[in-house]
Amino acid sequence: MPLVMREDLERLEGELLAPYAQHSAQSRGREAPEPPDPYRTEFQRDRDRIIHSSAFRKLEYKTQVYVTHEGDFFRTRLTHTIEVAQIARTLAQRLGLNPDLTEAIALAHDLGHTPFGHTGETVLDELMREEGGFEHNAQSLRIVELLEERFHDRPGLNLTWEVRAGIAQHSTAYDRPEITRYHEGSASLESRIADLSDEIAYNNHDIDDALDMGLLHVEQLREVPWVWAIWESVCRDYPADVPPRILKFRALGRLMETMIGDVLTHTSRRLDELRPRSPGDAAQCDPRLADFSPAMREGQVQLREFLMRNVYRHPTTLKMQMKAARFLKRLFLLYEESPELLPLKYQSRVAAFGLRRVITDYLSGMTDRYCLEEYMTHFEPTLRRE
Repeated sequence: MPLVMREDLERLEGELLAPYAQHSAQSRGREAPEPPDPYRTEFQRDRDRIIHSSAFRKLEYKTQVYVTHEGDFFRTRLTHTIEVAQIARTLAQRLGLNPDLTEAIALAHDLGHTPFGHTGETVLDELMREEGGFEHNAQSLRIVELLEERFHDRPGLNLTWEVRAGIAQHSTAYDRPEITRYHEGSASLESRIADLSDEIAYNNHDIDDALDMGLLHVEQLREVPWVWAIWESVCRDYPADVPPRILKFRALGRLMETMIGDVLTHTSRRLDELRPRSPGDAAQCDPRLADFSPAMREGQVQLREFLMRNVYRHPTTLKMQMKAARFLKRLFLLYEESPELLPLKYQSRVAAFGLRRVITDYLSGMTDRYCLEEYMTHFEPTLRRE
């Protein structure tokens, strides 16, 4: 049986992908040129490098909303990332976009996230305000371009321009990147689909986790009428003796299907109207060429405001965030006063990047558990972890 080679996959892309999709064979390439892989396209190669990176593995023990030791069944950055990648690949395939590029961007979008979720990002941004601040999209790019160690003669993962641009351009309600060197026109459609998939994933699973943790009760979803209508429709479709937990899964599944279907319908209609004939053409079109419909976009705003009121600002969540902020601030100041406590690998980078940026790299790369253990070691060595 003949093997399927890279050239075969590239020909298949030519047959299946739309004219406005990013084709692997037309990539702008890597910062350090490399011979092509015999079996994988350029974007498949990038996806694999991201999955095998140390930053990707650390996502397993980084907070999505709830700190990882609060419960093993809540989402972490890793499970969130996998869910985003699944949605992104599905949307890309349905729209004739490059699924490998979209998946690679989705898998890399949170590599630079701190321990303890957005709280960690806020703390580091405040501490680094005089040195350019901290933003996790910029840190994701810093990781793949500089901090990952995979080659003897160059830093980073040496990803293609298209994947790096997708990381730099990542934009949702919670992400506002200010990286300009990759902003030549608007983001690619593949990058935009990764953004939308992120939004779909976290809006759905934050409801799921909040219900399981007891921060939300189903009846509170009445505050978001369109979500409640979906929930009621599921209840009508199933027998009265179906367990509430199963109804929850079915309702959240339908909610996600509704969001995905809306993106597909609206984006397909916009593509038919504007008819972009190349990736560059698509990038010059409306930056919201791939998006929710106006009605669903308003629904997303309502849902996000509901989650902010009832979940992200819930006393239980705020209590965890305050503790996390204390851990990171005290560790930052400790390493600043005593840089000899930093691992030798990080001490060796101080001359090139400056002490405070190196401390930020170190802290942002920690998992929740490791950060807590470091805090206990330095500040509460006699106190057992609960």
